[in-house]
Amino acid sequence: MLATLITHSSCHQHQMPAGHPECAERLDAINNRLMASGIDALLQHYEAPAAADEQLLRVHSAAHLQRLMNAQVENGIHFFNSDVYLSPHTLNAARHAAGAAVLGVDLVMQGKTDAVFCNVRPPGHHAERERAMGFCLFNNIAVAAAHALQTYSLERVAIVDFDVHHGNGTQDIFFNDPRVLFCSSFQYPFYPHTDIDDVPEHIINVPLPATCRSQGFRTAIEDRWFPALETFKPQLLLISAGFDAYINDDMSSISLVEQDYAWITERLRALVDQSQSNVASERCHGIVSSLEGGYDLDGLGRCAVVHIKALAKL
Repeated sequence: MLATLITHSSCHQHQMPAGHPECAERLDAINNRLMASGIDALLQHYEAPAAADEQLLRVHSAAHLQRLMNAQVENGIHFFNSDVYLSPHTLNAARHAAGAAVLGVDLVMQGKTDAVFCNVRPPGHHAERERAMGFCLFNNIAVAAAHALQTYSLERVAIVDFDVHHGNGTQDIFFNDPRVLFCSSFQYPFYPHTDIDDVPEHIINVPLPATCRSQGFRTAIEDRWFPALETFKPQLLLISAGFDAYINDDMSSISLVEQDYAWITERLRALVDQSQSNVASERCHGIVSSLEGGYDLDGLGRCAVVHIKALAKL
């Protein structure tokens, strides 16, 4: 079964201020590396639909959506709040970024693929139910999880987030929903300075020191994430795939390398594959991964491609 890549041209049209790290060239860095490696030809390709209001409103308030719609601009780049900027095509791009993850869930649940990567922007994991922040307008991976729970009547969806920044938006949205296991690793203390104490059992926060390197990351993940995932037995696995903990990325102090992203993806892929022998209610249908951070363009391309390669078992 071929792995799948989902994107949309509107994601290139979302503009940020000159020199901003969250730029359209991030998508090109991944696409160019995929083509250079020959992996691109081994993937199914889909164009992302735009997420509908109904899908967005499962995880965001009507007031949040209305604030963004009211703030739409006809020209230029305008500051919205908390490092969120709006340009004429921003909301269209954000809808397609969320829609990519929704389509990924549909393709997996309908048996058309068992692994998806969404090469989209703006990212999503900082967007809370009521607030856009940290480059994020809609929480793409949360929209996908809510779609899976509602449309396919799933009982257990797991989200894992290895971006270097805590997925505060995802935690906020699913804080009181034990149907969603949320596992996040992140540099701490660091942006967005989430209160990570006193969380329910279905939220597994793994704070990492700024001095963290490969072995510290792998040990923490093995000790904290995988026992929880194995006990939870997710019926679908979603990934907030941030590559800004990479050693050459100026956005953080943690120093991971390409092999770390291959390792975590291979471990997650193996967890899904092993579940196929379980009874139907405990079987994981597949993986949908969506791009979050990653701002060193060369490193982003290389790390994302080893991630996609491991998802596809190539």
